Amino acid sequence: MDGEKLTSKTDSEDLKTTLQSCIDSLTTEANELYLDQTVPVLNSPPAPLQFYRDFISPNKPVVIRNLINHWSALRKWGPSYFRETIGNLQVTATVTPNGYADAIHDGKFVMPEERLMSMSSFLDILDTPGKEVFYIQKQNSNLTDEFTEILKDVDSDLKLGEEAFGKQPDAVNFWMGDGRAVTSMHRDHYENLYCVISGWKKFILIPPTDLPYIPYEDYPTGIFKQVDGTWSVVDDPNTIQVPWIAIDPLHPDTASYPQYKKATPREITVRAGETLYLPSLWFHHVQQSHGCIAVNYWYDMEYDIKYNYYKFLEKLTSVIK
Repeated sequence: MDGEKLTSKTDSEDLKTTLQSCIDSLTTEANELYLDQTVPVLNSPPAPLQFYRDFISPNKPVVIRNLINHWSALRKWGPSYFRETIGNLQVTATVTPNGYADAIHDGKFVMPEERLMSMSSFLDILDTPGKEVFYIQKQNSNLTDEFTEILKDVDSDLKLGEEAFGKQPDAVNFWMGDGRAVTSMHRDHYENLYCVISGWKKFILIPPTDLPYIPYEDYPTGIFKQVDGTWSVVDDPNTIQVPWIAIDPLHPDTASYPQYKKATPREITVRAGETLYLPSLWFHHVQQSHGCIAVNYWYDMEYDIKYNYYKFLEKLTSVIK
């Protein structure tokens, strides 16, 4: 019996070693054979068929210039225009003590406090920022739901996206906030066309084929809460635990997570007037300039072959842990 257990253990270790070697080869070949080492920049929008063939189908990010240069928002949107047109509009802002919403804090996955305020009040806070970090980032198609008065300044849907993805966007979101606001690394099941209108956004991107090198942990959940000027984290009554990426790409703890050394991040700064195609399932971390304004279009990938491939890789990764 002891010999059988030893053999079984040896076989299991051999299997893990073989799988790890195959996964390493997969990620190496993906980077060497078809993934760009830097995010390409197109000076003019591609035709929908070219966009689908060169970027959507191989799941490769790209920055596109002059896709939105007809938007009046590029000339109008800013504090003065917002005060004049939507100053009294009630908007939802997220608030944190550290700029990290939906991120790991003291061993918990912590969500931001949400506050309802007028747009003018939000702009006042951006003008004279205090210790708290404010960000309009509610990802529920807030542009089409909350900001209808300025919707005319942009396209309600992008023709390139509609023709290439074969559908209209499932959500269109408005983003504006403090330069200290950081989006922790995560990945989405949406195809994403991210348009910067004012300022810049800096993205760290890691391809889905690097999934085995991205450490996940299960974390208890909480919500930031400020009472009488003091911040605390209260337990989230609706969620017990959340799996989240355990590493900060700005300060990676490779001693605890040595596999992250094999990851192959790319960095790209998207500036006003530019659009980033962020493919579904790419890991991304985002920083921004102070007062940056952006609009993004999400297209649900509807569990296509890329999703199935990713879930298969996810299962293989769980075997070798």
